[in-house]
Amino acid sequence: MFSNDFSVAVMVSDAKKSAAWYKEKLGFEVSADEGHWVTAWSKGAQWKLHLCEGKLEPGNTGICLYTDNVEATVSDLKKKGVKFSQDYTKTDWGGEIAKFDDPDGNVFWISKGTP
Repeated sequence: MFSNDFSVAVMVSDAKKSAAWYKEKLGFEVSADEGHWVTAWSKGAQWKLHLCEGKLEPGNTGICLYTDNVEATVSDLKKKGVKFSQDYTKTDWGGEIAKFDDPDGNVFWISKGTP
């Protein structure tokens, strides 16, 4: 259902400045300037830090799980009784996402591909 890849949002005041810090100080790889989606990760890692400018909305964990088929994963999870705060959606930027809630109202993202 899910791959071994995941990303976690880290709230920052300036994504480009933070990306430079992670690269220079920690030796992380960083994504090119991709607008809102700026990431940093340790070479070879199966995770990425999403350097997200702004504030997380209440309940949002900032954790995204990845799969090759978001629609099928959502369908499988619904059959198991998982509640979704955002159903399967194709975004205007070409992505596929959904958001589900755990029993305590923590929101997790599902996205297609890898971070």
